[in-house]
Amino acid sequence: MRIATWNVNSVNARLETVLRWFEACQPDVACLQEIKCVDEKFPAEPFERLGYNLQIHGQKSYNGVALLSKAPLEDVRRGLPGDESDEQSRYLEAVVSGPTPVRVACMYMPNGNPIGTEKFAYKMGWMARLHAHAQALLAFEEPLVLTGDFNVIPEERDAEYPKNWVNDALFQTEPREAYRALKWLGLTDAYLAADGAKGAYTFWDYQAGGWQRNNGIRIDHALLSPQAADRLAGVSIHRDVRGWDKPSDHVPLVVELDL
Repeated sequence: MRIATWNVNSVNARLETVLRWFEACQPDVACLQEIKCVDEKFPAEPFERLGYNLQIHGQKSYNGVALLSKAPLEDVRRGLPGDESDEQSRYLEAVVSGPTPVRVACMYMPNGNPIGTEKFAYKMGWMARLHAHAQALLAFEEPLVLTGDFNVIPEERDAEYPKNWVNDALFQTEPREAYRALKWLGLTDAYLAADGAKGAYTFWDYQAGGWQRNNGIRIDHALLSPQAADRLAGVSIHRDVRGWDKPSDHVPLVVELDL
C-alpha cells in the first residue's frame, strides 16, 4: 500500500498539476492538505474517475484536508478532538479497509507565525491535542499512519540553511520538542527509518528563489505506529514535482507499507 501526503496549496488552482501526478503515480491512498475549498467545491469527479473514494473536510479559502483512497474508507473522523470551538479544518482520519486495515490521519498543522502571538499559542495547543489523540489511537495497537504538513522542522539537518529559520515558528524549540514527544509515544518517522539522507526536503518557498537556491526544508512527515513501522518497505520524496508548471510549494511524500 502506497500512502501519499501532499500539501497542494489549492486543489482547484493546481488541479492540472495534481491530476498529472495522480495519473503518473497512482497512490493507493492520498492525504491532501491546504485544499482551500469547501466540500462541495472540491473537484471530485476527475479523482473518482481515477478510482478513488473521497472524504473531504474543507474550509472556504483556507486550510482544508482531503483523504482519497482506492479502497473504501470507514470510521471517518473530521476534526481533531479536544477543542469543540476550533473551526479550522485541519484534521481528517479514516480506516482504509482491506485484508490489513490501516488507520490514516491527514493533518495540516498550524503554521504558528508570528511567534509570540495567538497563532503560535494555537499551534502549540493543537500539537498538545494531537499528542493526546495519538496516544489514544496507539492503544488500538493497529497499523496507524499520521501524516501531512506538520509545519515543523525537526532538526538542523532538515533545512538547507538552518540560520534562515531561527526566527520562524517552524523551527522554534517548543514545536520541535512537541514533535519529539509525539515520536516518544512509540511513533516512527518513516523517512528517517527508510532512508534518512540529509537534504530530503519537501518544501521550497516561492519567495527569494527558494527552489532555485535549494532553500528547502523537511516539514511534511509520516509517523508510523509500531504495527505500521514493522511493515515499512520504503519512502520516496517526489522532488521533481516542484519544478513542474504551477507547482505547489510542497512536494508529495510517499510511504510504502508491505501489507
